[in-house]
Amino acid sequence: MELTDIAPLEKWVALEKDIHRQSGLDVNVFDIKGYRISDFKNWANNLCPAIKATDKGQSFICATAHMNIAAQAMRDRQPAIEECDAGLIKMVVPIFVDDEFVGAVGACGFLLDDGEVDSFLVNKMTDIAEEKVDALSEKIPTITTAKAQEFCRYIEAQIKQVVG
Repeated sequence: MELTDIAPLEKWVALEKDIHRQSGLDVNVFDIKGYRISDFKNWANNLCPAIKATDKGQSFICATAHMNIAAQAMRDRQPAIEECDAGLIKMVVPIFVDDEFVGAVGACGFLLDDGEVDSFLVNKMTDIAEEKVDALSEKIPTITTAKAQEFCRYIEAQIKQVVG
């Protein structure tokens, strides 16, 4: 079963936009293979687009974080909140229809609690100069674990409205 068998793409895009409006996070709906189903993009900070603009950043920071955290959410059948290797929050809420895993909603891009961007690691993985990483990281919003959990509950409620 595909996500678009459950609801039209426009409804999933509306979900992404709503969650972004509520949270400010970068939000995407992913299929079971971990691919975004829409081209909606609204960055949560200035660093993430720079990381994703590099092949290594996209592959070794962003995609790896999503796949690992999505696997945890799917296995546990509940939202998972972790940090990506760059040091930013990544939340994944699984989408199940009956007992079938059909995808996930991912939200990311803020600093969790008292976290910080790992400029050294970002530099080593992407070749973006540490000074540039630091400059791009200056205004990244923070989020508490409690607020992240609250957003996960909100996302779960919105998913239930879409899948019925």
